[in-house]
Amino acid sequence: MFEAFTYRDRELFCEEVPLRTLAERFGTPLYVYSANAMRARYRALIDAFAPDPPLVCYAIKANHNLAVIRTLALLGAGADVVSGGELMRARRAGVAAEKIVFAGVGKTEGEIRTAILEGILQFNVESAGELERIAAIARALGRTAPIALRVNPNVAASTHDKIATGRKDDKFGIPIESAPALFEHAASLPGLSLEGLHLHIGSQIFDLDSFARAYERAVALVRELHARGIRLRRLDLGGGLGVPYADEAPFDLAGYAARVRALTRGLGLRLLLEPGRFLVAEAGVLLCSVIELKQTPTRRFLILDAGMNALMRPALYGARHALWPVRAPRADEELVSVDVVGPICESSDLFGRDYVLPRLAPGALVAFRTAGAYGMVMASDYNSRPSPAEVLVDGSAVALVRARREPDAQMAGEHIPDWLVRHE
Repeated sequence: MFEAFTYRDRELFCEEVPLRTLAERFGTPLYVYSANAMRARYRALIDAFAPDPPLVCYAIKANHNLAVIRTLALLGAGADVVSGGELMRARRAGVAAEKIVFAGVGKTEGEIRTAILEGILQFNVESAGELERIAAIARALGRTAPIALRVNPNVAASTHDKIATGRKDDKFGIPIESAPALFEHAASLPGLSLEGLHLHIGSQIFDLDSFARAYERAVALVRELHARGIRLRRLDLGGGLGVPYADEAPFDLAGYAARVRALTRGLGLRLLLEPGRFLVAEAGVLLCSVIELKQTPTRRFLILDAGMNALMRPALYGARHALWPVRAPRADEELVSVDVVGPICESSDLFGRDYVLPRLAPGALVAFRTAGAYGMVMASDYNSRPSPAEVLVDGSAVALVRARREPDAQMAGEHIPDWLVRHE
């Protein structure tokens, strides 16, 4: 991984830019992304599969900033979208329609219609009902909709319960045991072009055996379908490749690619991958300012100007992000144990207990690592606090790629009814 965030003379940099100067220029909380870290991760994934790389469709849900999508699109990435809004973002960022896959269990008729007219690569179909809806809409438009059926392989991946998606009781996909009949039905429906098989067993997975079990079941199904005369063109293996948030070992990309090649050899299918977090998580940090170091009889709290409104993952998943002081401590400097919290009026607004940090005064800067994925996309206006801005760094170049959303902007779409105004 390209080391985008490094200390120089005890100051934390993003590529060639000191984080302190970004805080001074744009304020905090602030998401900071490294363009070259994203490029390096994408190229590493492509190189691992050389000389026959898959089509990499970046999962926009991880980070939907237009500049992030554009950075990856210029390298040749497609997009995995799960809403009409994400489809719009992908197209606006320059992703070719023929490199876009549309996933998700709840596609609306309007979204399906728009995606067909855009000419996307494929819909990843989640149910028999969705299959019929897409076919009917395509026929009404006089078009043919390309589809892949998402199968649920009933594999329990080694990951958090809330981000596992390939078990039989999860809401995603078609049970693999009933999939052959639905594939046969799909092949017979006018308005559809049956292109492939899709699966995705969850996110933040390091265990290659979990992937292998799921892929083996998918490959066996492909071979069964081919024996029945149903010829597919693509195999979409989803995403889920893990990234280290603390002291985990890096994902074994070479081992993963070797297993995929071995399992799919001889199928004659174009492979698709849908990584999101893997491409962008380590390319971002959340830069925050210290409000106060608060001491109680039992705990010591480091209160930051960012809370669960800016970074939801700790409250939602119990996730823990490593935390860097922007000014590194001296070797002889005292370190203290603190519970790191935000300003939100919720006890769940806790980034984690027992972080070991130097004594940080009000105004000191800290940065949450591995914050490029599922950070800003999950941010909210809760407590009417200003949302973080987003900055992209490319070498020594800096661009504000999303302005801070102040309370005035948050209230811009709100309206007090006339009868309440008259009441005054």
